[in-house]
Amino acid sequence: MIEERAARAARLAKESDAAREPLLFASAMLEAQSKCADRLQPVANVGAIFPLVRPILEVAVKRGPELLADEAKKRLTEDESTAATRLVTYWKGDITAREDYLSRALLQPYAEVLRQKNQTPDRQHTRGHCPFCGGAAWISARKSASDAEAGFRMLHCSLCGLEWNFNRICCPSCFEEDPYKLPVFQTDAYPLVRIEACETCHRYVKSIDLTKDMRPIPAVDDLLSISMDLWAVEEGYTRIEPGMAGL
Repeated sequence: MIEERAARAARLAKESDAAREPLLFASAMLEAQSKCADRLQPVANVGAIFPLVRPILEVAVKRGPELLADEAKKRLTEDESTAATRLVTYWKGDITAREDYLSRALLQPYAEVLRQKNQTPDRQHTRGHCPFCGGAAWISARKSASDAEAGFRMLHCSLCGLEWNFNRICCPSCFEEDPYKLPVFQTDAYPLVRIEACETCHRYVKSIDLTKDMRPIPAVDDLLSISMDLWAVEEGYTRIEPGMAGL
């Protein structure tokens, strides 16, 4: 639930000096998304939801990092048809919109509402992406067999929030299955977190180990280890889908 993620981000912000700002921003965005979700219903044209999700942009202006705040401010001054077209473009999976952080943030509560209502959206579904809405995985979690049904590796959708079981020895981006080409990187600073990389496509997904601690909410706790993403970028890897911090 969006509310649980917001509460987790606010709680972690009180405990972490290094990640306090991104966690506070995430908490504010999640709270806005939760309020917007209460007003959303399935629509034929996803662009029609823009007036109902504007508060998310307002939070980005007030609480977001400078570049994101500036972009959100511009979007708030756009005419409604342009704003709606941006959402439709992202929703259709246009390659030019894949890194559109704000459109993703605006559409996340809508996608989650559709999932709660079990109304499969009309989006492209490809291997390695969410089986419900077609969104890309932005985080992974390692669970015990009993928690993960038949497997241990769960991918988490960046759009509707679904988690699904995925082959442990396989790149979710290019589907490389040679274990020698799928290095894993860890640091003592974050013992439950690791970078699951691929030498074939040079993409990676961050993974959080829930077999030792079930309290983390992967999409939120991801923000505690942003330094690992910065390291991965320096090493030439690109995250399959940016997390809440845009990395």
